[in-house]
Amino acid sequence: MIASDHLPTHLPLSLVLITQNAEAELTACLASASPWVAEIVIVDSGSTDKTRDIAAQFGARFIEQPWLGFGAQKNAAVAAARHDWVLCLDADERISDALAQSIAAVFVQPEGERAAAYALCRRNRFFNRWLSHGEGYPDWTVRLFDRRRARWSDDAVHEKVLVDGKTERLSGDLLHASAELLDAYLAKQNRYTTTQAERLFAAGARATGWQMFASPLARFVRFYFLKRGFLDGSAGFAHIAIGAFAGFLKHAKLYALQKNAENEKALTEKTPHDSSAS
Repeated sequence: MIASDHLPTHLPLSLVLITQNAEAELTACLASASPWVAEIVIVDSGSTDKTRDIAAQFGARFIEQPWLGFGAQKNAAVAAARHDWVLCLDADERISDALAQSIAAVFVQPEGERAAAYALCRRNRFFNRWLSHGEGYPDWTVRLFDRRRARWSDDAVHEKVLVDGKTERLSGDLLHASAELLDAYLAKQNRYTTTQAERLFAAGARATGWQMFASPLARFVRFYFLKRGFLDGSAGFAHIAIGAFAGFLKHAKLYALQKNAENEKALTEKTPHDSSAS
């Protein structure tokens, strides 16, 4: 392990973010990684706050790009990087000292001995409490990868990194310190589940009444009881309950889409028959 006061500077690594009106959280994010990354690339989709000014303070390259959806937007940011190794963060995330050491250790290894990608252990904060169980921790997510062997999926929401090769885990926490208010968090879940349902419907997926009941129930049981989310108190309960409800919304919205399509089809088939009868 590399001592925290002996981290290499300017690792051959690009820090990559996508942003929109991220002034409240961006400074802490960039400060946690800027001392040891070679460059910072920010792809922004129309910020009207001080996001650009903060980016400039850290010497970041600031690229304006109309919104493409999460997966496509992140791929555009990765493509803009000057280095093949990229570290992808959200503006409300910070690299802990322990994780910084683990990332630096990756680049001590010869290129041929590195994995294609590395998963980071994200610790979520909810109701001003750092979660230690359930769905909030450990929340493994691939964020450090060689873009020659990995890329973001093109999903509009809940995008993931597709890896051609081995993925390994790094020690140390990626701190997800969102300051989002509850109403904004719920509104985001509503938007995301609408997009998910539309994407699933377009792909031919269909929902049943049983899925609307069983999927959120199974999710709640898994994370609240089996993953001991109850140990995180009211914050843990709320975090898991909202996640389970989001699962219900996704299936309910998909079910509504298919019923609407069935009704439209029935009306289309009925109309010619009625016209001929008249």
